[in-house]
Amino acid sequence: MTQYRNHLPQLSSDLFITDGGIETTLIFHEGWDLPDFAAFDLLKHEAGYQALQKYFRTYASIAREYQVGLILESATWRANPDWATKLGYNQAALADINRKAIALLHEIRQEYASEVSTMVISGCIGPRGDGYIPSAVMSVSETEAYHRPQIDSFRDADADLVTAITMNYVEEAIGITRAAQSVEMPVVISFTVETDGKLPTGQTLQDAIQQVDATTDNAPAYYMINCAHPTHFAH
Repeated sequence: MTQYRNHLPQLSSDLFITDGGIETTLIFHEGWDLPDFAAFDLLKHEAGYQALQKYFRTYASIAREYQVGLILESATWRANPDWATKLGYNQAALADINRKAIALLHEIRQEYASEVSTMVISGCIGPRGDGYIPSAVMSVSETEAYHRPQIDSFRDADADLVTAITMNYVEEAIGITRAAQSVEMPVVISFTVETDGKLPTGQTLQDAIQQVDATTDNAPAYYMINCAHPTHFAH
């Protein structure tokens, strides 16, 4: 059962942490083969499921030890039709794997959450195309229809919110926001920005946020950013 859909605790003054670099960890530290960085594909077999459990338990243990909150972000960044079709998933199998990803996080929360370590379950949505280069560009209405089935799966699996990560053009962010609104799910938008602080389209981050807010009646709970070239910030 969802716990925080109507009152996201990370909006309080309490400290929350997140996981960091799931695909990088699984590929380079754990030795897993993730075609197209599709971490969700591990959910199809027991060994992969256990690998994801291990990954999330690492952060849940840290949160419990230091008595801070944790946002559990599902391993579903690539779990949309374009990417999943490449791996042989049909529509029904994709919906099932999205629900399974959220169910895993419910297990982690049940095992580790406490009064001093609140854990929020977020359904992660990635772009239809590349996360850092605008591709497979859609209109707002096309985006809303495209991403709605994944959001429906998150809603049905009792995720607390939806988080769209590496959004590199504003129409996709708006469409996802509207799809989340339509099923009464809180939504968070994370834009990809270049080292100049602009989206890959050249739009400023400020303008992108203002456009989303103006078009959706300030629907996103908050915004985040992803850096397109993180190595540029090493120093």
